[in-house]
Amino acid sequence: MTVDPNAATQGFRPPDPASGPGAARYLVPALVAGAVAVGLGVYGNTHDPQGTAFNLAGFSSTSAVKSWLATAAIGFAVVQVVSALMLYGRLPGPGWSGTLHRWSGRIAFLLAVPVAVHCLYALGYQTYEPRVLWHSLLGCFFFGAFSAKMLLLRSERLPGWLLPVVGGLVLSVLTVVWLTSALWFFRTFGVTT
Repeated sequence: MTVDPNAATQGFRPPDPASGPGAARYLVPALVAGAVAVGLGVYGNTHDPQGTAFNLAGFSSTSAVKSWLATAAIGFAVVQVVSALMLYGRLPGPGWSGTLHRWSGRIAFLLAVPVAVHCLYALGYQTYEPRVLWHSLLGCFFFGAFSAKMLLLRSERLPGWLLPVVGGLVLSVLTVVWLTSALWFFRTFGVTT
């Protein structure tokens, strides 16, 4: 009996590298996003809220600090959108718009982290009214979606529409988180420091 050495590989076609990324390039970021969001939610739900996480001199309360940091984060997120439009050629922009995009994103994230720490450590995951429930859910979702976006940035051969869609989702969620917290705070207690 003669065995064809190629018989084991007949019918097998290796993936064409030009056909785009495999499912793992989407699955891993999605799983990480889910793990981050669920992990933050579980921590916030099981942790005994401490009432305060930090305060900065010059502010009347930790809620005021949180609201102003979140507002600054939204401001840098708007810079992200404008610089992304420059990068994609939708708006004219300087040669350094890529640097502006990267640094505005970093600053927005660094401003959002103490806000999340305050929410999770001082207040916990709460559901006592719809505004607070949505804030808790979307706050956790934001950091999961942001994690996925950062992982997708490192992937090669992504469809051209994917990063703008994920970036838009991250911005949309951050906006609703801001509306349900900082804007609510400013409308309820006034624009104070």
